[in-house]
Amino acid sequence: MSDGTAEYSDVVIIGAGISGLGAAYRIHEKNRQLSYTVLERRERIGGTWDLFRYPGIRSDSDIFTLSYPYEPWTRQENVADGEHIREYLTRTAAKYGIDRHIRFNTRVTSAEWDSATDTWTVRTVASGPGGDEEKVYRGRFLFCGTGYYNYDDPYRPEFPGIEEFRGEVVHPQFWPETLDYSGKRVVVVGSGATAISLIPALAEKAAHVTMLQRSPTYMMSMSRVDPMVEFIRRWLPQRLSHPVVRFRNAMIHILLYTMFRKAPRFGRWLIRNRTVAALPQSYPVDVHFKPRYNPWDQRMCLVLDGDLFEHISAGEAEVVTDHIERIDADGIVLQSGKRIDADVIVTATGLQLQALGGIRIFIDGNEIKPTDRFVYKEYLLEDVPNLAWCIGYTNASWTLRADMTARAVAKLLAYMGEHGYTHAYPHLGQVPMSEKLTWDLEANYIKRAPHALPRSGTRRPWKVRHNYVLDAIDHRFDRIEESMVFGRVPAPERQPA
Repeated sequence: MSDGTAEYSDVVIIGAGISGLGAAYRIHEKNRQLSYTVLERRERIGGTWDLFRYPGIRSDSDIFTLSYPYEPWTRQENVADGEHIREYLTRTAAKYGIDRHIRFNTRVTSAEWDSATDTWTVRTVASGPGGDEEKVYRGRFLFCGTGYYNYDDPYRPEFPGIEEFRGEVVHPQFWPETLDYSGKRVVVVGSGATAISLIPALAEKAAHVTMLQRSPTYMMSMSRVDPMVEFIRRWLPQRLSHPVVRFRNAMIHILLYTMFRKAPRFGRWLIRNRTVAALPQSYPVDVHFKPRYNPWDQRMCLVLDGDLFEHISAGEAEVVTDHIERIDADGIVLQSGKRIDADVIVTATGLQLQALGGIRIFIDGNEIKPTDRFVYKEYLLEDVPNLAWCIGYTNASWTLRADMTARAVAKLLAYMGEHGYTHAYPHLGQVPMSEKLTWDLEANYIKRAPHALPRSGTRRPWKVRHNYVLDAIDHRFDRIEESMVFGRVPAPERQPA
């Protein structure tokens, strides 16, 4: 398809997951006159919740704050399975007509801004029965709801001898539907959120499951069903109960996070005591569940209804804290000299950070690196016109910031429309500013690539925060012109008749 036959929309949204669908809803809600198109590389709605299909996949935060404020979560559970989340997103898209705007099996490769026309040209590869085909889309504004990690290439550390292993090696990001682990010995390498949700599900069928970790991770148990939420939903109509529960859960999480950060010794004591109570009396808790760092230096892992601890207590699962020396035909040899025999090895070793889905960005023919640009109010990039991106919180549900971002973009588009502007971008100017990490966590996936995301400054509005309350206040009293440059492309001159 040539650029001349490109499909035009006022807004081009990349991604049909939580961020992209939320952006479509909020933009249309406030700007009914604007057209939009959603480009999705997969064949179904869901984004992350369609990609990950391993046993036990679920949210690692409560579902009420992970759901949209305008579309109540109606199921009973407080923590939801991945398939139920995907079904919720699919229903939401259908209810508000968003699904009619989605172009599936369409992978975006590049986006090119033209200052002469104030438009983005978005180049894609569309997969169909006849093979791959290049398709071009054009739009005034570009929204990237692409998440923060590489969909195609997870982190795969090099384990010596892994090619000699006679069993199966799988990564949770690409879980094979045909994998049969019934009655087999399974080793899960890693102790992050993926491993914690995966192991209890594997233990239901496997002969035995071992979680092999280099060092412990903080874990806290959460109930699948929250009695207080049930009470609120029983006595309030849905239009009231959903915002009340959503606000209540967000505030509880913020208070717990603040408490753990301000009083880490108390947090360590509390978490340890709860873990000790959940495991057999003689269990070496301090060996396997006592991290060297403070609570929330890395993201906390949720154990659902204590399921991991129950499988450990029953002898169906175990935790081994050690380092891998090598892998041989029958299992894993550890640096301590011990070995773990295995039929299946699951490498739950983490993600690789990636900005804007790896899409190449050009401005007037010159390629830019988003990682060289400062972030403005968490959703715009320094000196990049008419482009927004979405990145969630590290210490709260993704949707809390995703919805705030979508509303900010909708507000910006409305402001531009009211004043006849065709472009807008934040500009830092000549005032020097130091840089800080975008995510203030000690997680390994951040340590491996600390500069894989756009830069955070040290002062507002260029400082990336992970504080929902302060961000909500900022959004409520936002001065939209702050550090922004607005303009309009000159209208073409009329030729005399």
